[in-house]
Amino acid sequence: QVTSWLKEIFGNQPIPQYEVNAQTIDILYELVEYSEARDRDVSLLIEDMEQKAAEYEADANYLEGLLTESLGLSPSSLSSEGTAHLSTLVNSAMTLETKDTSLASFFCAINDMSSELYATESKNKEMELELTNIKKRLTAALALEKRLEEDLKKTKEHIEVEKAKTESRSQNLKFLKDKSEDFKIRIKAAEEQLAATGLDQSLTHQSLVSMSE
Repeated sequence: QVTSWLKEIFGNQPIPQYEVNAQTIDILYELVEYSEARDRDVSLLIEDMEQKAAEYEADANYLEGLLTESLGLSPSSLSSEGTAHLSTLVNSAMTLETKDTSLASFFCAINDMSSELYATESKNKEMELELTNIKKRLTAALALEKRLEEDLKKTKEHIEVEKAKTESRSQNLKFLKDKSEDFKIRIKAAEEQLAATGLDQSLTHQSLVSMSE
């Protein structure tokens, strides 16, 4: 089978020499199968194209017959202007996807496209209005965000100032507490010292204040 295929490929030309072994035979056999499969595919494609060409030719002959019977004209007898008009008519029918080239079909297709165009334009207007509203809301949101950022910045600055004041007051309070404790200790020591010297308790400041009252 490989030898027959090589002879078919090279025809009258001599087959190049190659080493005959299991590996080369396997490779050549795979090429044989691939070539035969490709030939079958090409044959089927050619057959399909020939069938379509015959169908198109039959349709063209049928349409030409209708044109000849209806108007007594054939495409070959039309002037260049008539051919151009006929092509425009066909292209319009294909674009509008009408079932035929009658005025009723054209009017129906045009009405359908007009309705679709109106619906599309209405939808576009709704989307534009929605987009405008979104832009307004976005602008307002951005302005609010900026204002909030400024307020947050001011609040942070105010907190820093109050924090500094609180720390200063805390330090002053601690200083006063320490001073108060120191004074208490010194007063107690002075009182103990005065008591040791035999000071009459009636002469103390508290006693004198009470006596004065």
